[in-house]
Amino acid sequence: MKKIMKLAFCLLIGALFLTGCGKDAKRGADKDALIVAQGADAKTLDPHATNDQPSSAVAIQIYNTLVEQDPDMKIIPSLAESWTQPDDTTTVFNLRRGVKFHNGEELKSSDVKFTLDRAMASPQVNFIVEVISEVETPDDYTVVVKTKQPFGALLNHLAHSAMSILSEKAVREAGEKYGQNPVGTGPYKFVSWQSGDRITLKANPDYFEGKPAVENVIFRNIPENQSRAIALETGEVDICYGIDVIDKERIKGNKDLVYLEGPSLSMTYIGFNVQKKPLDDVRIRQAVCYAIDADAIIEAVWKGAATKANSIIGPNVFGYNKDARLWTRDVEKAKALLAAAGYPDGFQVKIWLNDNQQRRDMAVIMQDQLKEAGIDMTIEMVEWAAFLDGTARGDHEMYVLGWVTVTGDADYGIYPLLHSSQHGGAGNRSFYTNPAVDELLDQAKGETDQEKRKALYAQVQDANQEQVPIFPVCYGYSSVGLRKNVKGFVLRATSHYKLYGITLENTK
Repeated sequence: MKKIMKLAFCLLIGALFLTGCGKDAKRGADKDALIVAQGADAKTLDPHATNDQPSSAVAIQIYNTLVEQDPDMKIIPSLAESWTQPDDTTTVFNLRRGVKFHNGEELKSSDVKFTLDRAMASPQVNFIVEVISEVETPDDYTVVVKTKQPFGALLNHLAHSAMSILSEKAVREAGEKYGQNPVGTGPYKFVSWQSGDRITLKANPDYFEGKPAVENVIFRNIPENQSRAIALETGEVDICYGIDVIDKERIKGNKDLVYLEGPSLSMTYIGFNVQKKPLDDVRIRQAVCYAIDADAIIEAVWKGAATKANSIIGPNVFGYNKDARLWTRDVEKAKALLAAAGYPDGFQVKIWLNDNQQRRDMAVIMQDQLKEAGIDMTIEMVEWAAFLDGTARGDHEMYVLGWVTVTGDADYGIYPLLHSSQHGGAGNRSFYTNPAVDELLDQAKGETDQEKRKALYAQVQDANQEQVPIFPVCYGYSSVGLRKNVKGFVLRATSHYKLYGITLENTK
């Protein structure tokens, strides 16, 4: 505890010192750029090679999708200026003409077909478009998407950042290095990537909606929440994603800053690798759930900026089941289940975390809670890219992660986390397999009656809360801090923030 207090004191003194240095002095050569701080570096800028939030945060500045969602989650045109649905399994998209990729090539329907075919072949993101059976290109500006069955959430899925439209020429030329050399049609062009530190983008003068007002954008990787907040306060960065609750009031009280907070589509969860003993026994997983006091964790870590979860999707997502089981702490039941499963003296288990302060704090509290039931949990910190790769392979036992249902629909919120076809990097890092759940999810995907879809998804949520391959802890809020001169930033429930339209005032 003394070490923690000493560290906090040093950081505070450092912050006061840096504040006195002045914004331009601290930023140096970056003073004419919009600098955005997030808690992890991108893994890759190939939208088909990953589905993590830090990568998406950068990618959505570089690319466009056929359609997109506005801040109210309504589908609006993007690269497709219009579309029609002549029948339940066919959607015809009419592309904008004259749109240029960053390499100078004009967007054609062949690029869209190449993109969707490539996405369908990707183990990381194919679940988003696996319902597509065929993509046709009758001419350079028309794309016909056919699905295997009626699928009401198709447009929501095509608005996902993983469905960003790629230049076929650029992908083929770059080969395996494409993820470090992305080419899109978006408002910003990729310039450089200093791994672990920053990604630099430059305004696209040929952007079809007009050149961005801000010439340069830099994404900084600052894992420590408090360090990010200090960087915002001192003017080292202009936008800070993921404000920690301990920094919230201080930022709100700073006349040079703006604090934004609102409901999100995110869910923080504890995952169990159900292929590892003894976690393959549902009684063991339930014992862990009974030993956890989620209310105490939320109060200590989120301090009112989250609500307790009873499902892997939240109230703002279509298909949410408000009646799904809400776990409450009962240490005696936890001990009884451990004894029934053959572990009367408890067991040892290791939990993986990436470098995220809230998740670390959560795990430390959880560690003490589990001890009361006889469960000895070791915390292991794993670097972000290694965390994603390791949990995709199944190297872990338990882990903490988040999921954002960016489409606003239960298919995306549940299918990748629980369907047996999605083991690993696609989302099912618990390696959970349940034929009955698979069947329910498959039925819901093809059901056009929305009430029937809700009923099917309700059953799946009930199954998860009983078998708990995933233990949902809470639904967090989106929180962003801005310098006061940043104008035009829009908070989104998806936490995918588009920087096009932002202006910087009084930067000189």
